[in-house]
Amino acid sequence: MTTRESFAGWYRNRFVWVAVILLVVSAGTVVLLNRAGPEAEPADLHGQIVARMRTTLERADPGQHNHAGHAVQQVTTEEKPAVICGVRVYGYEPAEVTALADVQTVYGFHLCGVAEQKRPWDVAVKLAGPVIMDMSSDPPGIQVVEATADVMFTDRLREMFPDKYEQLALKEALTASEMADQRRRYDAAAGL
Repeated sequence: MTTRESFAGWYRNRFVWVAVILLVVSAGTVVLLNRAGPEAEPADLHGQIVARMRTTLERADPGQHNHAGHAVQQVTTEEKPAVICGVRVYGYEPAEVTALADVQTVYGFHLCGVAEQKRPWDVAVKLAGPVIMDMSSDPPGIQVVEATADVMFTDRLREMFPDKYEQLALKEALTASEMADQRRRYDAAAGL
């Protein structure tokens, strides 16, 4: 026959095991979260770099990242048209840093449109191409890849970009989501 004491002892023992299992699962979760912490920071860092690049390019005079013979048209109004940029980060150096303040150089791509009022994207002045940003200065320095009379564009890109980013810079541009976001922001700035 089962007595009340043995029955209570069985439950007590069962609750002890449930508590032990919960404790082990909780400890495992804490270990996994702490382990994922440093890996989660670069994704945040990447977002911070994208935001800083975009802001820097949009605030800069278009002449600073003007290249390939494009010139911004003169506007008759006194207010300068907004420059709306999309960017893609290929990488940054030093690569092991986890804080934006420690990033020295960023390698990427930019596509900017000058949002003159009522001017659709398809006919807007655009500035585009591989870009290197010197994040150690304030504001960050902007350097675009340009061909010269003596050096072809691809050769100049290979001179300026580290080997690990060259192939990306030669064939990659904006992601579809970045391009869609840029077009939405451009249309709003151009009053379309």
